[in-house]
Amino acid sequence: MKIQIINGPNLNLLGKRETSIYGSQSFEDFLETLKKRFPDVELHYYQSNVEGELVNKLHETGFSFDGIILNAGAYTHTSVALHDAIGGIKTPVIEVHISNVYAREEFRHKSLITSKCAGMMTGFGMEGYALALTYLIHRKSETTQKS
Repeated sequence: MKIQIINGPNLNLLGKRETSIYGSQSFEDFLETLKKRFPDVELHYYQSNVEGELVNKLHETGFSFDGIILNAGAYTHTSVALHDAIGGIKTPVIEVHISNVYAREEFRHKSLITSKCAGMMTGFGMEGYALALTYLIHRKSETTQKS
């Protein structure tokens, strides 16, 4: 099973930025933990602060991976381009947010990408990525059994 994790703007600062909200662990360190917890999954990681690069990565992986876990960061609330990119690919996308966006500023309550995603994890900290990964494994298993 091949999964692409895509993180958007400012998530390169995890572990340094607003640790009271996002925690003190870098994503790279957490990724190593994920790889140990899910040894049978081929995990790929990509991060960019640039909207167009995120769109390009969705296009690049959206027909050849078993799943995509996307934390679009602030672009969640502003990007029609990401909405359209998710809608244009075959691979299921799970939207992830480290913090509970509904317990934060009101502008964070509206996601432009949720309607194109297979599901959303919000407010579970970094564990939201593991939960999304567990769901994608389960989904793939169900699909395989039906075939």
